[in-house]
Amino acid sequence: YPLFGGAFSIVLPPGAIDVSDLRPVPDNQEVFCHQVTDQSLILELLELQAHVRGEAAARYHFEDVGSVQGARTVQVESVQPLCLENLALRSCCQEAWVLSGKQQVAKENQQVAKDVTVYQALLRLPLYQTDLLLTFNQPPQSPDNRSSFGPENQSPPPWSLGDFEQLVTSLTLHDPNIFG
Repeated sequence: YPLFGGAFSIVLPPGAIDVSDLRPVPDNQEVFCHQVTDQSLILELLELQAHVRGEAAARYHFEDVGSVQGARTVQVESVQPLCLENLALRSCCQEAWVLSGKQQVAKENQQVAKDVTVYQALLRLPLYQTDLLLTFNQPPQSPDNRSSFGPENQSPPPWSLGDFEQLVTSLTLHDPNIFG
């Protein structure tokens, strides 16, 4: 699937809807939502945060996203290095991290905050002064989101960590001019 006007491409999981077809999305983001669940995938091109390195960089972006979303609590569960050999972007990615955590967030116009499981992959591209952040938001399943996957219901299954891993490893750069 082409991203950022064809500058990148990616393998999307089944049932992904391009949110830009539904509402405005910032130029530095590509956002996808699941057709049935409240799951979402966000790809962001961000300015390289050179003042943080290693695991601290992954934590920095996680906390920053939580702050921007107005999360009431932000909790990191784990941060692991990603093997660069597995990435399509390995030639320009200097380091990569995957973080899992929870954020307590209320949706727009809602008072009740829900614990959302968040997985983030941070791909650091210093050659382009860019931190590439991929986020997989997995809110708790509500009963009306559960689908029966029998023949009468062709809804795609909820996305898995395997889908997110494929998204991260398949991200390919086609046009470096996107970085200016």
